[in-house]
Amino acid sequence: MEKIAMLGGGSWATALTKILSENGARVGWWLRSKDDVQHLRSTRHNPRYLSSVAHDLTRVFPSTDLEEVVREADWLVLAVPAAFVQAVLDKLDRDALRNKRIISAIKGMIPGKNVLVTDYVAERFRVPHTQIGVVAGPCHAEEVAFEKQSYLTIGSPDSVLAEDFCRLLRNRYVKANPAQDLDGIEYFSVMKNIIALTAGIAHGLGYGDNFQAVLVSNAIQEMRRFVHALNPQPRDLSGSAYLGDLLVTAYSQFSRNRAFGNMVGRGYSVKSAQLEMNMIAEGYYAVKSIYELNRKLMVPMPITSAAYHILYEKISPAVELELLKEKFR
Repeated sequence: MEKIAMLGGGSWATALTKILSENGARVGWWLRSKDDVQHLRSTRHNPRYLSSVAHDLTRVFPSTDLEEVVREADWLVLAVPAAFVQAVLDKLDRDALRNKRIISAIKGMIPGKNVLVTDYVAERFRVPHTQIGVVAGPCHAEEVAFEKQSYLTIGSPDSVLAEDFCRLLRNRYVKANPAQDLDGIEYFSVMKNIIALTAGIAHGLGYGDNFQAVLVSNAIQEMRRFVHALNPQPRDLSGSAYLGDLLVTAYSQFSRNRAFGNMVGRGYSVKSAQLEMNMIAEGYYAVKSIYELNRKLMVPMPITSAAYHILYEKISPAVELELLKEKFR
């Protein structure tokens, strides 16, 4: 039986716990809230996210003891929002992950440091990137809970690690495939949230499907330019880990980044939108990280720049989208 430590109490952590435990793994599940742990232990349901999912408590073990959950596991799966992952990981000893295989299910970067989660883990815990992987692909947690057909990609420079974690995920409604492009997949996972957020702003302003299609087609070019500047290598960007993830996040009713952007486009302040959602829109933090990284690279990134001006410089969304639309072809 594979022993897995799941860190995070959100919808994606809940969905992954469901998949992994139903496939026979033992999942030690760390949640910050004692009340949530107690609720899970007594009812088998996460009270806050995907509450319809019933967990098998002979395989799922909720706990607030971070060190114990990590110590007992062979695998560590990170599913904490990027804005909080450093605070969680910094509670662990620097040698705590030495013999672990680590999977990041976080589609964001470390705010302030502007580094990928996998890079932070490698540096903080002195582990090689061959010990680390990332989960990507067009796979909303809500659809996993409903057991809708879903596809995932596990990116890692270690093909054995990637394939091993794929086997832990595969079932009748989840297909998983390995890939070796760790950095490219992770950067795309971060950036597609920025695009979805901007698409939501456009929708909130009344732009239609025609504009959104052009926005997404220009976005894939922007993402290609940026990732190639950071980590040039051949990539098939039509794959599900790239284009597929972008499309589902930009268009889906379950996309929290699109929902967040939609509220901003309709006139909500950033703070009021965050309060109303009561969920983390990773794109808000990603915009700042990618924009600041690009100050050195100077890659043409009109969509990211527009989102940054709206969210962090408080430029009118209507004005910024008027300027942006003139840059599209």
